[in-house]
Amino acid sequence: MLVALGVSGGIGAYKAVEVARGLQKQGHDVVAIMTHSATRFVGPVTFEAITRRKVITDQWEAGANAEIEHIQLASSIDLLLIAPATANLLGKFANGIADDFLTTLYTATRAPVLVAPAMNSQMFSHVAVRRNLERLAADGVRFVEPGEGYLACGWIGKGRLAEPAEICAAAEAVMRPAATLAGRRVVVTAGPTYEDIDPVRYIGNRSSGRMGFALAEEATRRGASVTLVAGPTPVQPPAVHEVVRVRSAEEMHAAVITRALDADLVVMAAAVADYMPETRAEQKVSKGDGDVRLVLRRTPDILKTLGAQRAASGSATVLVGFAAETEEVVARAQAKLRNKQVDLIVANDVSRSDAGFDVETNEVTLVTATGAEQVPLQSKARIAAIVLDRVEALLPARPATSPA
Repeated sequence: MLVALGVSGGIGAYKAVEVARGLQKQGHDVVAIMTHSATRFVGPVTFEAITRRKVITDQWEAGANAEIEHIQLASSIDLLLIAPATANLLGKFANGIADDFLTTLYTATRAPVLVAPAMNSQMFSHVAVRRNLERLAADGVRFVEPGEGYLACGWIGKGRLAEPAEICAAAEAVMRPAATLAGRRVVVTAGPTYEDIDPVRYIGNRSSGRMGFALAEEATRRGASVTLVAGPTPVQPPAVHEVVRVRSAEEMHAAVITRALDADLVVMAAAVADYMPETRAEQKVSKGDGDVRLVLRRTPDILKTLGAQRAASGSATVLVGFAAETEEVVARAQAKLRNKQVDLIVANDVSRSDAGFDVETNEVTLVTATGAEQVPLQSKARIAAIVLDRVEALLPARPATSPA
């Protein structure tokens, strides 16, 4: 998900750097917006290095208004998080004052707003500040209460910015979706398959499993009972109901087919090999002077098998496939949708260096029988959320196969 992190001018601004890092560890994208005063405490380059995004510091920066940037950002973020929030900024929010980028973003966005106040304890208890906090709470703003202890001014009391871990946990709680997949059984495949030539060599691909892992994690967050069938990858899988480790396409086929029988949703995100060696040598093939010819045969087509079984049985299982292509991406995905008899194909161009295999980001096209929807480059965690949002639209009329 995309979090707009607003940083205002208080000594707690240095903690916002760790907040940004913590949000990223949770799988979120972060864009930082700093007030002019905030830049006196922490340099924008620090946030740029952490977020790998341009930091917004000036509403009147050349080019910023060409696309009405605050409106664009307001409509795309999943959360506006302010840490630290000074008394001055709280007063502006509460009274609808929009005189810089951050306050304008606040008035323009309809995303949830989470505020972490930080100020002197006497200021925090002042009647005007309390009035502004109450007004913001009535407007639906959520808060991370400040901590107590030694303050930068030397006083002891309540007003210190909450710890980054606490702020990140509160942000996660706000963004965590409702249990929209509670009672659903979901099977997700991830990673490559390795087709052995001999005990040492194999045919494989560069898939890391990150996209499938992101989908499994997001489905779990939404309450589903998730079985993750994972090919060989060094990436740590998320905590799900069941993880099944496989190596070859045949092993993945066997694991998926048996578990798909009572699933509400199957997402085939794995990069399954299309071909395997006809025979596997029991010992390492020694190098000789001549060429070696390798005969390949087709591996079992898991997604096509699932589509055919569903068509024959009338099952209500929703089927989602992936199309990893290097050319004619949408056209090939549309053909795959028809050929495999599935509900949705997630197509992506794996020839790109910033999307597809073995990177943290992806850009995909969601292909259904009614059209194609382009999803711009963003984190795989965010892509997973978008995919499941679309999938959930296919599920409501279908009863869950397992109890809530």
